[in-house]
Amino acid sequence: MSTPPPKTDPSPPEAAGFPGPSQISYLLARAGGQVVRHLNRELQPHGLRSRHYSVLVLAAVSVGRTQRELSITLGIDPSGIVAIVDDLEREGLVRREASVGDRRTRLVVTTDAGRRRLAEAEPAARRLDETLLVALDDPEREVLRRLLLRLVVD
Repeated sequence: MSTPPPKTDPSPPEAAGFPGPSQISYLLARAGGQVVRHLNRELQPHGLRSRHYSVLVLAAVSVGRTQRELSITLGIDPSGIVAIVDDLEREGLVRREASVGDRRTRLVVTTDAGRRRLAEAEPAARRLDETLLVALDDPEREVLRRLLLRLVVD
């Protein structure tokens, strides 16, 4: 005679004093990791990785951002931003320009080649959105988008 499987404790893991799989920060970290892995795979044919793509997007939707602003917005260490911008500059996708308001400040500006590369890569990112959100209907997707925007807007 076999013994029945043990019953699962219905109390959330947090009750045991440790963060568990239902904790929001844990879930966001897991989801973020999955998105980065999938996005890197989708962007590879375009010669980009998720970090490069993120910097390129931010530079393209503005007249230029400082490396400090990019670092703060993306939550990437300043030395990491320098390396990413160096990579993008070597590829001719961005350039550093002196700021009109402060000649000591350099702005990261998207080049025509950078805008073209972004336009080529954008459909891959949109396809990934569709794949990742297949389980959500349109109203749920909009709620998720609005909630994520509230979390990431400074």
